[in-house]
Amino acid sequence: MIAGGGRQSMRERREPPGRPPPPPCPRGRVSDRRLRSQRYKAMKNWGVIGGVAAAVAAGMYVLWGPITERKRRRTGLVPGLLNLGNTCFMNSLLQGLSSCPSFIKWLEEFTAQYKTDQNEPAEHQYLSLTLLHLLRALSCQEVTEDDVLDASCLLEVLRMYRWQISSFEEQDAHELFHVLTSSLEDERDRRPRVTHLFDVHALEQPEITQKQISCRTRGSLPPVSSHWKSQHPFHGRLTSNMVCKHCEHQSPVRYDTFDSLSLSIPAAAWGRPMTLDHCLHHFISSESVKDVVCDNCTKIQAEGTLNGQSIENQRTTFVKQLKLGKLPQCLCIHLQRLSWSNQGTPLKRHEHVQFNEFLIMDIYKYRIPVHKLNQNELNQKNSEETTPGTKDGIAVKPSDAEQPSGTKPLFMNGACSSSFLMSSGTFPLAAFPECSSPVYLYRLMAVVVHHGDMHSGHFVTYRRSPPSPKNPFSVSSQWLWISDDTVRKASLQEVLSSSAYLLFYERVHSRVQHQSLELRAEE
Repeated sequence: MIAGGGRQSMRERREPPGRPPPPPCPRGRVSDRRLRSQRYKAMKNWGVIGGVAAAVAAGMYVLWGPITERKRRRTGLVPGLLNLGNTCFMNSLLQGLSSCPSFIKWLEEFTAQYKTDQNEPAEHQYLSLTLLHLLRALSCQEVTEDDVLDASCLLEVLRMYRWQISSFEEQDAHELFHVLTSSLEDERDRRPRVTHLFDVHALEQPEITQKQISCRTRGSLPPVSSHWKSQHPFHGRLTSNMVCKHCEHQSPVRYDTFDSLSLSIPAAAWGRPMTLDHCLHHFISSESVKDVVCDNCTKIQAEGTLNGQSIENQRTTFVKQLKLGKLPQCLCIHLQRLSWSNQGTPLKRHEHVQFNEFLIMDIYKYRIPVHKLNQNELNQKNSEETTPGTKDGIAVKPSDAEQPSGTKPLFMNGACSSSFLMSSGTFPLAAFPECSSPVYLYRLMAVVVHHGDMHSGHFVTYRRSPPSPKNPFSVSSQWLWISDDTVRKASLQEVLSSSAYLLFYERVHSRVQHQSLELRAEE
């Protein structure tokens, strides 16, 4: 009442005298109706716009699917890897390993026996299973909804193998490669486990099942499964040959194992490009070793003395040379880019080393001399372990191409295009009979590149795209550039122009070699 009366008295003072005041209620109702009508129209328009937008979005989803899946399926990309701090070294190496089908196949065969151990949490205990799951996902062999994967599980399982690798410190991809291969060898060697009767601590462990416990008896142990005997496909053998320069006596050949070939980069001649063959020839080049005891020279000297007088051991100079005794199925080549200045500070070598899509390794293979083979060995088939360097059961005599001189051209690995290599009509190395039809032919699968200096930097990977599901045994010609979680397409020319740090090659077998391998597997 007071409020209404007050408003009426204020209105009467503003209106001229003698005119009745207008009725306020009807005018207020008209303005409210107009406001409500305008709001209703606006809401109706926004509802129509929202419905149209939702319909368009639903149509795009039906046609192309989610944005993340659409990107990968349409362009054929692979998942990236999350950088956990400074884990580009691990991400680049995993992408490189995932491009090697032979390595993934070996992991599948190697981990087949874990399926029988249902009482053990195998995934959290064995490196091989963890690595297999990651590589299969990166090669699109396992269905995953994520475009970016987390590889922290690999660091966790490596800690169980007593490797403390921090994700926040600068690490090296080549060192991690040897950590993985050595850990896989340790995992292979410790199975099957034979517990000694005096190993009370191991017998009291609750995780040791009765299936794993056996004892030493007078009888022979049960046969070891073939899966545990097999070496990983990066395993190879080096031969070391030493010859006395005085009497030309050759010492017994020594064999050493390797997982990767670590090649130093020699000083390049002015105006000439550095090729991968220069590094390989520098690796196997002979070197003189002085002051070595020669048993043959000592024996000859003793035969010339009278009355069997004792003589001192004869020391001479030997010539030492390395060769590849057994070439692996997957070849990892490490280019050493670390050098030291005159002041003792580490420096990185940034020069480009030319490499090719295909690599021929025949001239670097160790060959048994012809005079050391008997008739039975000449009739046997070619075997890498027993008679390396033989072809169709006949030993091949080393040619002059193995020791390139200044007048003869070097082998053309890294200096010719892949089109010349694969063409049958114009082969640039026809002058080399051993290499015109190579036995040890390798195809490039991935390249790891390091950007930066020796103290800090970033690792990226060039790798082949996985084969299509319709033809899983084919090799894709599409290359990808991957930097952690960023993936894009790349050309072969871009790959061959990169400053390689790690090269991953896989051996290419001919039809005849495939048939011999199948027959050997059946036997």
